[in-house]
Amino acid sequence: MDASNSTDTTHIPVWPGSAYPLGATYDGAGTNFSLFSEVAEAVDLCLIAKDGTETRVRLEEVDGYVWHAYLPTVVPGQRYGYRVHGPWNPAAGHRCDPSKLLLDPYGKAFDGNFDGDRSLYSYDVEETIGHSEKVDTDDVKREKRLVGHADAEIAPVGEKLAESDKPAKPVLPGHDSLGHTMTTVVINPFFDWAFDRAPKRPYHDTVIYEAHVKGMTATHPGVPKQLRGTYAGLAHPVIIDHLVGLGVTAIELMPVHQFMHDQPLLDRGLRNYWGYNTFGFLAPHTEYSSADKPGAAVSEFKAMVRSFHEAGIEVILDVVYNHTAEGNHLGPTICFRGIDNAAYYRLVDGDAEYYKDYTGTGNSLDARHPHTLQLIMDSLRYWVTEMHVDGFRFDLASTLARELHDVNRLSAFFDLVQQDPIVSQVKLIAEPWDVGEGGYQVGNFPGLWTEWNGKYRDTVRDYWRGEPATLGEFASRLTGSSDLYEATGRRPSASINFVVAHDGFTLRDLVSYNEKHNEANGENNNDGESHNRSWNCGVEGPTDDPEILDLRGRQSRNMLATLMLSQGTPMLAHGDEMGRTKHGNNNVYCQDSELSWMDWSLAESNADLVEFTKRVIALRMKNPVFRRRRFFEGTPIRSGNQTRDIAWLTPSGEEMTPEDWDSGFGRSLAVFLNGEGIHEPNQRGERVVGDSFLLCFNAHHEGIGFSTPDSHYAGEWTVVLDTSVPTGEPTGETESVIKAGDPLQVGARSLVVLRRST
Repeated sequence: MDASNSTDTTHIPVWPGSAYPLGATYDGAGTNFSLFSEVAEAVDLCLIAKDGTETRVRLEEVDGYVWHAYLPTVVPGQRYGYRVHGPWNPAAGHRCDPSKLLLDPYGKAFDGNFDGDRSLYSYDVEETIGHSEKVDTDDVKREKRLVGHADAEIAPVGEKLAESDKPAKPVLPGHDSLGHTMTTVVINPFFDWAFDRAPKRPYHDTVIYEAHVKGMTATHPGVPKQLRGTYAGLAHPVIIDHLVGLGVTAIELMPVHQFMHDQPLLDRGLRNYWGYNTFGFLAPHTEYSSADKPGAAVSEFKAMVRSFHEAGIEVILDVVYNHTAEGNHLGPTICFRGIDNAAYYRLVDGDAEYYKDYTGTGNSLDARHPHTLQLIMDSLRYWVTEMHVDGFRFDLASTLARELHDVNRLSAFFDLVQQDPIVSQVKLIAEPWDVGEGGYQVGNFPGLWTEWNGKYRDTVRDYWRGEPATLGEFASRLTGSSDLYEATGRRPSASINFVVAHDGFTLRDLVSYNEKHNEANGENNNDGESHNRSWNCGVEGPTDDPEILDLRGRQSRNMLATLMLSQGTPMLAHGDEMGRTKHGNNNVYCQDSELSWMDWSLAESNADLVEFTKRVIALRMKNPVFRRRRFFEGTPIRSGNQTRDIAWLTPSGEEMTPEDWDSGFGRSLAVFLNGEGIHEPNQRGERVVGDSFLLCFNAHHEGIGFSTPDSHYAGEWTVVLDTSVPTGEPTGETESVIKAGDPLQVGARSLVVLRRST
């Protein structure tokens, strides 16, 4: 290790400090530093000056494998890192390398960049790669996993490599990474939250909007240029006004924890746009800050949250605790690997030089280890208590539930979350799958959790594109998926319903492409999911054909309306309200460009779709029958009343029989939702009786004549939404009052919603 740039430490006062809290904690006078490493033999705290020179402070105090010291002269803005002295024995799972300046796992801010230099790797890159045919860009590639699909598995996971597949044994070269890696920054934790108060909406009153910090504002003309792509830009009034106008109640941000851009992507002129490559679990990503000052991202993020709360919008973070940016055994040594590799990562049994990979990214964080669990829980509490966020969506959450191998919903992680007085009280959303064997766990998470409902997504897509034999499944998903969630004591809102998310086609592309078009990613169109359940409506990609454009518009509105009128908690992907397109690319994880950013000019050119989205969200929020707290039971709503809480009807207005579910009209049905028994208090505390509705679905390629049911259900009906109309506002024949038993023409591939008048 080159020590030429280190300086003498005799002039720096060093006090013992304390083992807790972990990380760097400024108390207004000085800073306490604390680092866990069970394998370390010695630890140096490295203070980095503005000119890049390094001052090393040997940490002499250690309690329970936690190394610590208090430096009374260190204040916010100080850059630092660690050098850990210990065993270099990859075969035993130990990879200590003091030539590497290591980031603090509890770092709350970072500064600088990784430049891809060979010094970032704890082995001789030329020696290792030169002896291995296995080593190429695919070996260290991230985010190639097929997130969100039941068949997205890689194999084998955690299996020993054959001797012929192993690279040459790494040789520790001792190249110093100082100047080639990021540094951790001591922050000022104090912030004026004023009268900030979390909106704390229940799930059934929640409409989630999934968004990307940079992508939302990178091209918005109403956001000042210096704020575009930043936390401050996202909190700009034009963005908040748009979300409030839509009726959104929660914004779910794609990863904002500090992440790393993969070197193979950078070598191809690309970047890790999505950010699922985390290493800083307590730090907001510094590139999303509008200021260059180290640590400025922290206060800017807090100000953003405060602005959203003032508008009544909750902030949910998409968090990635299943793996880190260090990748597999050929990845860089920037943090965990050099601190205590065997504690932080799941290693192959009997061959600890290699990593178990349930994530498709090279490694899996070991959520069974007490200090790794502590890091995860401390991170979650920090974001709630210090950053005021309102919930979390856990990427590949099944990985966190793995004990020895199988996914276990009673794992230590879920036990800790359940009993935690802070984390248990915020919104907890699981992506209930990973890419390992048995990783698809939709419906199997504990009662405290909600889940991205992948079965809902697949079923709604299949129904509207006319796939056969999906009617019963469609009915189940429309009513909250009781088959998945009721047995664990959960309510319909446990189902996070979505048709489109960041991974895959946008809503517009879902109705415009049969095949993925990912050539821009540089992987020969081999990345991304191939089975998208999409339909191009007759022509692949852009077209001027008015009939096809009209059909695509109806299909988009059909799926938006179905999403917002289903029981459960709806999630809208950013830009789908205005017809955002990625031109058929269903895996833009590496596209930090206009291909993946929001095109705000579409809000004007597709104003009708924006208006439709507002209308259907308002319909949901105004009427509690669309966001019930309990599952439908199919029983009378009160004694002596034979009108049930729900009834499934044929297009002729008759109640469906078991035989009807498999009959020839399998693409069309109606459902009566009885709101009479639902009483919800208004703002004055008065109990308001809900309206009742009739929803007529027609996924057939031709219009179908429906008949409204007899007067037992209602004397008269009024059409309130028609997806055959660009804005959804009823026109022409459907404007009039329809009496019980009267005919109603429902257009080809469209949905009509009627409200009971009398």
